[in-house]
Amino acid sequence: MQQQTKEQNQRLREIKVKDLTADKRRLVEVPYTASLTHAMNVFVANKVVAVPVAAPPGHWIGAGGSMIMESDKHTGAVRKHYIGMLTMLDILAHIAGDDQINGGVGGGVDDGSDIDKKMSVPVSSIIGHCLEGLSLWTLNPNTSIFDCMEVFSKGIHRALVPTDGQMENISGVELVESASSYQMVTQMDLLKFLMNHSSDELDGILSHSVKELGAVNETVFAITDRTKVIDAIKCMKAALLNAVPIVMASHSLEEDPKQLINGNSRQLVGTFSATDLRGCHFASLQTWLPLTALEFTETVRTRPLFAAASNTIQSRELITCHVDSPLSEVINKALTKHVHRVWVVNQGLLAGVVSLTDMTRVLRVSLLSDPQVM
Repeated sequence: MQQQTKEQNQRLREIKVKDLTADKRRLVEVPYTASLTHAMNVFVANKVVAVPVAAPPGHWIGAGGSMIMESDKHTGAVRKHYIGMLTMLDILAHIAGDDQINGGVGGGVDDGSDIDKKMSVPVSSIIGHCLEGLSLWTLNPNTSIFDCMEVFSKGIHRALVPTDGQMENISGVELVESASSYQMVTQMDLLKFLMNHSSDELDGILSHSVKELGAVNETVFAITDRTKVIDAIKCMKAALLNAVPIVMASHSLEEDPKQLINGNSRQLVGTFSATDLRGCHFASLQTWLPLTALEFTETVRTRPLFAAASNTIQSRELITCHVDSPLSEVINKALTKHVHRVWVVNQGLLAGVVSLTDMTRVLRVSLLSDPQVM
């Protein structure tokens, strides 16, 4: 048994990023000239929430100073320069009117009446309006799974992996790369791989509660059931959040439905996520922006178009756990429901959140602290 455990842990040390991408499809991307309407269609068709933006080389500064290129496999001539990531939150923040294109706060039309015009702009014009759009990294295929976990435990959600890069002997995260093609690896891919290739040591860690492992973030910003979709989007952009819990509003006159509030110990009634609007036809967004976020989750999510673009979450289903829930249960909930965070509740009241970043962080710390693994 000890020999078997030793062999399992040895295999864990030997796992590389290229093992995570073995069954991944070719990279989904959009050109810098694509309209937001086209980008939304790409999101829906491929069931993704972020795509890299490709431009001709020599004309753009890459996000964060990155120089990630696609080159001809035979001649080495550079064909594309990936200049940033486009996310659903970028598009939604632009639609909501709180963006630089419309002259900053108050410069846009907050009722969404000019949505056709907003959706016709090129994706290159809104890159970086949300911080995640400036996060463009590559992970060398030979990077160890532990180094990959370190990157993803710091809040980086995804990275490009060159299939035949020019820096084969370098491992780790890079801002400079040239390859003939790329794949995308995400936090979700990493956790799914670990759950499918478990070892005795990993199983031992997964059996501990999220509280024991320190995975619960007790500070949770929320919106109320009175918050409108357009205000929820603006709150999410300002706080760099891709999703917020919806809690019941109090009768306090001091509580502004247009602002984020401390959601701790409040009754959880829903979740509003940037992903929720991925399945919306943009022509309908104008009528949905004035709804409350809770109304949106109750009605819009049941529309046939949304159902075709979504995964497995049903209307108003709350993906939750408790502080004593084992980590394995929480990770499985995130993977099967394809969500990026699980709300922690205590008798229906919000008590915290466990994100994919938190899950990755505690797994890495626990594995590295065990001498049998290292």
